[in-house]
Amino acid sequence: MQKATSNSSAKPSTSTFTRRQFLGRTALAAGAATLAFPYVGRVLGANERPNIACVGVNGKGDSDSSDAANCGGNIVAICDVDQNNLARKAKQFEQKFPNLKQYRDYRQMLEEVGSSIDAVTVSTPDHNHGVAAIRAMKMGKHCFCQKPLVQTVFEARTVRQLAKEKNLATQMGNQGSAESGLRRAVEVVDAGVIGKPLECHVWSNRPIWPQGLDRPQGEDPVPESLDWDLWLGPAQVRPFKKGVYHPFSWRGWFDFGTGALGDMACHTVNMPFRALKLGYPNVVELEEASKMYPETFPKTSRIRFEFPAREGLPPLKFWWYDGNPGDKATLRPPQEAVKEILKSISNNGALPGSGALIIGEKGKLFSPDDYGSQFFVCMNGEEDYTKGNQHEACKPVPQTIPRSPGHMQEWFRMMKAGTPAYSNFDIAAYLAEVILLGCVALRVGAGRRMEWDGPAMSSPNIPEAARFVKRQNRAGWEA
Repeated sequence: MQKATSNSSAKPSTSTFTRRQFLGRTALAAGAATLAFPYVGRVLGANERPNIACVGVNGKGDSDSSDAANCGGNIVAICDVDQNNLARKAKQFEQKFPNLKQYRDYRQMLEEVGSSIDAVTVSTPDHNHGVAAIRAMKMGKHCFCQKPLVQTVFEARTVRQLAKEKNLATQMGNQGSAESGLRRAVEVVDAGVIGKPLECHVWSNRPIWPQGLDRPQGEDPVPESLDWDLWLGPAQVRPFKKGVYHPFSWRGWFDFGTGALGDMACHTVNMPFRALKLGYPNVVELEEASKMYPETFPKTSRIRFEFPAREGLPPLKFWWYDGNPGDKATLRPPQEAVKEILKSISNNGALPGSGALIIGEKGKLFSPDDYGSQFFVCMNGEEDYTKGNQHEACKPVPQTIPRSPGHMQEWFRMMKAGTPAYSNFDIAAYLAEVILLGCVALRVGAGRRMEWDGPAMSSPNIPEAARFVKRQNRAGWEA
């Protein structure tokens, strides 16, 4: 394991740029109001079907494109770099959308059908999210993009600014945002039930894909159905190797994915991010990791984020843990907190594979799944956790956040009525940007206390972190 002790005497960032300033405390951030606004893109009528182009139609792209169709979208064009995926989806859509156009290159698709579409869905490997979304948004197209939304801090900032400048309807594909349990947990913490939050611990059993390895030697024939150059997109050229990158194993590679943190934190950190009113961290540090490799994320890691005082809340430390618990027991929350959870919540004597634990001055709130669909509360002096809706301290808390008609439906409602989707880019891109700072700290290396200036997207004490903030795209793939 790589491990180092922080330099506690290092001077923190002096930035006072707050979450309030960043979000402008929009109605979305509060989660309670309805906004109506004009769009740069074509204004949709209440009963009108938006014309949609889908970038990526396999995996989540399969369900995202189908969901868009089921919500009333008119699917004009679909795109996938693998002809087999494209043909399969086209066959599914052939009766409902007989004039459907098919493309392998989303750049060509946007150029040719851009004038006839209102919106796009983006459901590709992470390294293509930003390029595809930014291109479409610059054209004034509403955008639904899968988590982790983008691959870099720079792309996160860019899509958020574009959504605001062009008044676009946007939604990130972290579907747990629509869960009533998640929204209720935010209400409970915001109401002060567990007191002012002091610590947050979030963990995941990912990766469930290969990482922590070197690039294999040699080259394999590219499958006839796959356009490897288009799959690489903005990433630098490398040889194709069967089963190493396409179709699922790309997440662990620096060039293509964002590791366990990028894959799962947009789900598991979603509730605490909102409930704790997290702004930019002023310090991020990789505390510990398994063996590091030049091109892939490690098999396990523990990353600490430090947040300054904000909106009447005290400074807070947040730890992220990933990897199979059997790999290294220390890469999990404090053992005392784990014992309390296991005592109260039956899980065959084991800590759930993923979860979020918020420790406040008066008590603790624990959510035992990826999406925050349920939560439990344990007040100081109590021995057991109680399901949130049944805990006496939670019952008086009023509902302040509207409940969801459905995650994709929220995006459609935003396109037509201007009602902010709960995970639109004003908050989703901010969540993604904060999470991706963990990937930057990981690349910087273990034991290096990275101070962070959020507005400037830079580290005052580790300037070389800048090379992990913005990717150098291949020519022709500029966003």
